[in-house]
Amino acid sequence: MRDQDFEPEPALPEPVRQRVITLAAAAITGMPSDELPMALRRVAKFAPNRRARLGGPIIATQLSGDPLLRQRLATRVVEEAGELGAAIAGGTPPAAADPVDVAALAYLARPEGWRDLIVAASSAVRADTASAAVEERIREIEQRVSRAEHDRAVARVEADKLRDELARLRDEAGGLREEVRALGKAMREAQARERKASEMLATEKGRAARATADHEAEVRRLKSKLAEAESLAGAARQTAKDARAVDDARLWLLLETIGRAAVGLRRELALEPADRLPADFVADVHAEQPGATGGATGARALDADDPVRLDHLLALPKAHLVVDGYNVTKRGFAEISLEQQRGRLVNGLGGLAAQTGAEVTVVFDGAERVVGLPPAPRGVRVLFSRKGETADELIRRLVRAEPAGRPVVVVSSDREVADGVRRHGAYPLGADALLRRLARS
Repeated sequence: MRDQDFEPEPALPEPVRQRVITLAAAAITGMPSDELPMALRRVAKFAPNRRARLGGPIIATQLSGDPLLRQRLATRVVEEAGELGAAIAGGTPPAAADPVDVAALAYLARPEGWRDLIVAASSAVRADTASAAVEERIREIEQRVSRAEHDRAVARVEADKLRDELARLRDEAGGLREEVRALGKAMREAQARERKASEMLATEKGRAARATADHEAEVRRLKSKLAEAESLAGAARQTAKDARAVDDARLWLLLETIGRAAVGLRRELALEPADRLPADFVADVHAEQPGATGGATGARALDADDPVRLDHLLALPKAHLVVDGYNVTKRGFAEISLEQQRGRLVNGLGGLAAQTGAEVTVVFDGAERVVGLPPAPRGVRVLFSRKGETADELIRRLVRAEPAGRPVVVVSSDREVADGVRRHGAYPLGADALLRRLARS
């Protein structure tokens, strides 16, 4: 065995080392697994393109420590290298060969003088590396010079732009100074106008205060005159009430005389009682028969809120009481439902009809809105206005249907209803009179 075989492994340049690993990784393909060390059997299962990358350190370790494995791989590598492999195995590599391939094949095949080949190849690799580094350095310097020239050109352009921007800003600053001077002048003029407006406002406020004081004084004067007028009106109302009391006494005497005369006249004429009353004809929605309107008797309303007056009128012979239903219920008990209002009023009128014996008719608005009305008490007629007709119009029809001279009492607080029935000889009374009379029952 030669002495050089016992020398330590030479340090391979990195390109040579990577080339050795690549050649060995390719040569492993097809080798029997029993000829491979245990550490390389798993690496041999890798794909050739992954074997050198993933198993490189293991392959390098096995090559430096296992001469037999290196010889087996060298045989395969030299065969695959062809003429270059044969020349290196003979110790005479071609001068034009790649120094990295020469060093890698010499490391694996180890011909005579292989260390010198590795040293020479390493020197060539280092020279190439240095040359490549110098060329790279030169390229970097050239790139830096080019960038510097470009930066200088950009800087010149930016400087020109900045000079133009500075000139523009100076022009704008000059314009802004002029605008500030104009605004200052306008602000001073506005402040002067504001002071003048404030003075005018103070003057107008003084005038408004004086006008308000004069207005309040006029209001107090008018209130005083109104109080005097109300006092005079109260005295006039009291005087009229006293005069009306005298007229009422005279009227009652006249009514008593007429009543007795009517009894004698009926006895003399031998009139039989009628089967149907005039209001029955008005209530008939299928065959409406107009009653005799007669001439207006000119009867005037008595005290509209006096329940005693209502009793006196219902005591007249064949008196007919006509009630404006909702006008009374909404004045007396509006807090309950319409159905409850109708029931309460109709029941109360039933008691009044039983006490006085008078004919009683109560009129409500809207027959189409009422369903399931309970039967009315004895002596009470319940009517509803038809579609397109109001309760006020139905009440006036009832009054016009009565014969002239029959006492008809209409209970409603509606002034228009009261005035209308009064022109036809009826006696209008307010809703409070009926409510107080029902409350007394």
